[in-house]
Amino acid sequence: MLTPETTSIAFIGTGVMGHSMASHLLKGGYKVTVYNRTKEKAESLLEKGAAWADSPGEAARGANVVFTIVGYPHDVEEVYLSTGGIMDSAGEGTYFVDMTTSTPSLAAKLYEEAKKRGMHSLDAPVSGGDIGARDARLAVMVGGDEEAFLAVKPLLELLGTNIVYQGKAGAGQHTKMCNQIAIASTMMGVAEAMVYAKKAGLDPENVLKSISTGAAGSWNLSNLAPKMLKGDFEPGFYIKHFIKDMRIALEEAEKMGMDAPALSLAKSLYEQLAEQGEENSGTQALYKYWA
Repeated sequence: MLTPETTSIAFIGTGVMGHSMASHLLKGGYKVTVYNRTKEKAESLLEKGAAWADSPGEAARGANVVFTIVGYPHDVEEVYLSTGGIMDSAGEGTYFVDMTTSTPSLAAKLYEEAKKRGMHSLDAPVSGGDIGARDARLAVMVGGDEEAFLAVKPLLELLGTNIVYQGKAGAGQHTKMCNQIAIASTMMGVAEAMVYAKKAGLDPENVLKSISTGAAGSWNLSNLAPKMLKGDFEPGFYIKHFIKDMRIALEEAEKMGMDAPALSLAKSLYEQLAEQGEENSGTQALYKYWA
């Protein structure tokens, strides 16, 4: 059993979401060693008692559980499979939990590689953004062996409130693609609605009071529409990462012979914003496309 007394955790990637997630593990009484490309982003975790490692491999050495949440699939592959990476450095029996939104095929590859080494690998992407990470209310979608999932579930419950086992390796990533497809269309609708309200001469904040609890209600409408109206485009989730996710979803849809017109349109709108220098803004900056 992975108790605070018997467990040492490595956490790779302490960015917008990872920082809060590592903090919750520390609050849970676990020993946590962190690595991030920019050490400054981990400073407050070090002040809370986390240990620092100079590389992912160093962080993984001696850890029972290794969490990763990095930017892109190529980052995941480098962290896990490069010479001296975390799979080279960790010991037999280690649990790897990749919370990056990545490709189902890479999740399956990591699972097979871990299995050959006597280790366990789970793909466990999350949804809920910076707010969900901060409040430990993330949704976590998990693929891999159910036995490994049950072993690390107590740790995942420190990070989120909706922890669901989805099936074999890659199933967590496929589920996250469903999530991102739904968000893509919703974000277009939320932004259009707010622009429409303004152009119609209404008070958009007052409009929100009416529509946020009706059939139009959604997490994006309640949490991101107010940011749009305030001109707050700081990232809870980067546009550049959302484009990456939509690209993965479209590639997977194509493999299955599925057309995804709404997703394609959303991706094209976000790509236009990225070309205008908004790639590091939050996804709510889609509002700027109209406004």
